[in-house]
Amino acid sequence: METGAGMFVKVLFFGMLKDLVGCSEERIEVADGTRLAGVFERYARRFPRMEEMSGSIVVARNQEFAGPEAMVGEGDEIAFLPPVSGGSDPVAEAADESGNYFALTRVPIDTRALAARLARGRDGAVITFEGVVRDNSKGRATRRLEYDCYVPLALKMMREIGTELVATHAVDRIGMVHRLGRLEIGETSVAIVVTSPHRKAAYEASREAIDRLKRRVPIWKKEYFDDGEVWVEGDWDASVPRLEGSSQCSG
Repeated sequence: METGAGMFVKVLFFGMLKDLVGCSEERIEVADGTRLAGVFERYARRFPRMEEMSGSIVVARNQEFAGPEAMVGEGDEIAFLPPVSGGSDPVAEAADESGNYFALTRVPIDTRALAARLARGRDGAVITFEGVVRDNSKGRATRRLEYDCYVPLALKMMREIGTELVATHAVDRIGMVHRLGRLEIGETSVAIVVTSPHRKAAYEASREAIDRLKRRVPIWKKEYFDDGEVWVEGDWDASVPRLEGSSQCSG
């Protein structure tokens, strides 16, 4: 149970949880000795739907995935993340010493420019993948999409995925850019570029990149239809800790 003196933390909500709670963030006081599960239980009591979703919600503390037993500290930033759905400058970007590039942006993605940034004379293959907004979803006509994101953690996870792929595949460089905000039909939502001396390794790394991005990067998609809208529920990668059962361990 929560015991001791109080302390203040910032709690963030994304995707469908933002709609459910009615805000994107709030500052709350919790008792010293509180665990992340205790913070979750506090909201689950107010919003029973969160309790129903506990098996698919994950939590991050200070921009790192964390399990429900992790202790909360003064000034912590706690983010509750629902299942991933898979300005003129990027919202956030990162490039490493090897020339790999990762970014989140609210303007159209220039895949050609991304490929030109990454390719070098020694490369024999440049594989580009673009995810494009289509006009239908499960038999319903889609009008547009909207993407929400936990930016610091998303950029960190994109860079981690890229580093893993370059280390495990015979590729040269990798770039990943994802759009945020409102997207119209036909617009590119995500672009992945892989450069390599040979095409096979580039193909394989590109396929793994989009698969991992859709299951590990905290980006959420809302689909808009003529008769309403819905947040798309996917699933987290098995390596990401869940909150399932946390309401029994709130201390």
